[in-house]
This record gives sequence, C-alpha cells and structure tokens, in this order.
Amino acid sequence: MFNPFFTNSGPFNILEILKILKIELKIEKNQIVKDIKDLFSAEKDCITFFHSKKYNEIAKKTKASYCLTTRNLKDYLPKSCTAIVVDNVLISTSLVTQKFYPNSIEDEYDKSAIDINDTNFKAIVKTGKNVLVGENVKIGKDCLIGHNTIIERNVQIGDNCKIGSNTILRNTIIKDNVTILDNCVIGKKGFGFFPNNNKNIRYPHIGIVIINENCEIGCGSTIDRGSLSNTEIGKNTFLDNQIHIAHNVKIGENTILAGQVGIAGSSIIGNNVKIGGQAGISGHIKVGHNVEIGGGSGVIKDVPDNAKVMGYPAKSIREFLKDNR
Repeated sequence: MFNPFFTNSGPFNILEILKILKIELKIEKNQIVKDIKDLFSAEKDCITFFHSKKYNEIAKKTKASYCLTTRNLKDYLPKSCTAIVVDNVLISTSLVTQKFYPNSIEDEYDKSAIDINDTNFKAIVKTGKNVLVGENVKIGKDCLIGHNTIIERNVQIGDNCKIGSNTILRNTIIKDNVTILDNCVIGKKGFGFFPNNNKNIRYPHIGIVIINENCEIGCGSTIDRGSLSNTEIGKNTFLDNQIHIAHNVKIGENTILAGQVGIAGSSIIGNNVKIGGQAGISGHIKVGHNVEIGGGSGVIKDVPDNAKVMGYPAKSIREFLKDNR
C-alpha cells in the first residue's frame, strides 16, 4: 500500500504485540515486527490479519511473518507465517494497528489550516473567498479552488484541477485534470467500528484516497480513505452527485456511477462499468469489467465480466424481466 502520510511508530518486538492482545505464545523473543498490512501487501517481518474464507487463496500466498486469525482458518497460512489465534480478528487487528499508527483514529478539524492568501500558493492558484490550506499540501499549476473550501493536511493536487466550493479534502492524492464539484468530503475516515456493549471500538484508517487522471466527482459525494489499503478511483471515471464510496474500495478506469450510488467497504469495481442511480453494492464484492448494473439494484454477490444485472438481489437483466412481467 502506497501511503506517504501516516507515520509508522514501529518496529516493535513481537512480545509487545502479544502483550496488547493478552496472548501467551511460544515464540522467538527477539523477533521484530516492522508494520501491519493486509494479506496481499504484507512483507516479511510484517503482521497481517485473516478473518474470512473469502480470502483463502490470498492467505496461502501471504509473505507476512505473523497473522491474526481464527483456529478454523490458521491452516490456510503458509509455513513461513505464524498464526496468532484470537477470539475476534478484527478487534485484535484494530488494537495492533493503533499500536503502529496511534494518530489514525481521530479526524478532528485541521488546526494547521490557514488562509491560502497567507501561503506561497497565493501566486499560483486561483481561488474563491475563504479558502484554507493545511500542512503538507502540494498544489500543481493551473488549478482553481472554490469558495469556503478547506484543503486539510496531507493532500497532493496535480495540474489543471478544479475543486468546487464548500469541499473538504484530507489524506488524498489527486492526479492531473481532475474535477471535484461542490460540497464533497474526501479522505476522512470510514465507517469502521466494532459494536461493544460499553463502548464501540473505532477502527484505525491508515490508508488514503487516490483519484487518478481525468476523473470527475459530483456534488455532495463522499469518498472515505482506506483502513489497511487505499481507496482508489481509476482514470477517466465519473461519479454523479451524492455518491458514497466507502473505505478500501477500488474503482477501475472509464467507469460511470449515476446519482446516489453507494459502494460498501473493500469492494472492487472493474473497468468500463456502468452503475445506475440508487444502486447499492455490498461490502467485499467484486464486480468485473464491462458490467452494467441497473438503477435501484442491490448487488450482494460477485458479478462476472460483461454481465448485465438488475433488481434485488441483482440478477441477469433477462431473468429480472422474465420475473417481473
């Protein structure tokens, strides 16, 4: 996962991590763990997590040295990866992630933000009134920024971009020729928490948002940053108004989403996909390339390449029309 913004507080001895989890395990005491990553991107000396059979094939190939998992799933891991069996994988992952990235939980307003007229950007960016800019921000040439917009800390904006009014950006990389319309919120933490009788446990979000070249994001849209991977919008993809993209979602190139579409966390949308208005995509779903999804549909299982689906639960359009004559 490419992330230039969140600082890793590690490495830590594996015994420190086991102490957080209140687990005793016969293990080499001097082993160092340098980071926590997902199954796919984890490297040697990293810790990862594995909580669902949906990721069996990825788990078999992980390069991580340690993995938080369940007793039923641990045998899928390679011999090079030591299983750390826990009662609740996701809560344990949250605790370990907070250890490595203690500043990844809260998203209070950016106290570093100042008026753009008091920065070096004044000479190179055309802006409306009351535009604020935080720390660690880069803005390319020929950009426009509308009234009352806040570019909070950790944002990179490419050349020839247009950012509308009343928009908030944080923890986001925007490539060249991107248009973001009014009233958008991009790069804030996602809706990741675990219900608890006494206090809900918030999940750290150490990913970012990446919006690639030639995209357009419609008014009132929200794109959450990733938790343990990035949220990414592919080249030349257009989002209509009032769309929600949850954490870790990957959307391919040349894809079009109509108004009020919602995509739940960790789903993957292919290239050249068209999704009709008010459709909903469940979490951890894979939608293939060249797919068409009818408006108002509810997608609760993977959709293969070149399919046309509609309804709830979404089924082939031919089957849907047959059932609704």
